Amino acid sequence: MAKADPTSALEGEIEEIRERLAGTIDQLLYRSSPKTIASRQTAAVKAVYVDPETGQPRTGNIVKTVGGVVGTIVLILALRKLTSTK
Repeated sequence: MAKADPTSALEGEIEEIRERLAGTIDQLLYRSSPKTIASRQTAAVKAVYVDPETGQPRTGNIVKTVGGVVGTIVLILALRKLTSTK
């Protein structure tokens, strides 16, 4: 009977480790799911442009982004005009 206790204790420990590993694998699968990654990234972008607490737009960040896009377009158009001059 003395041998049954260490064996059953070892079996119990192995079962606990299996359960922990199964939980870890489930978490990794969830975190690496494309749908989860997309929703995380969407939330991150929204947090830049909308205050998560109040739901109000962050006009400073919106203006900076629009300015950057407009500046890039103007730069591309100017470069095209300079390079296509015959």
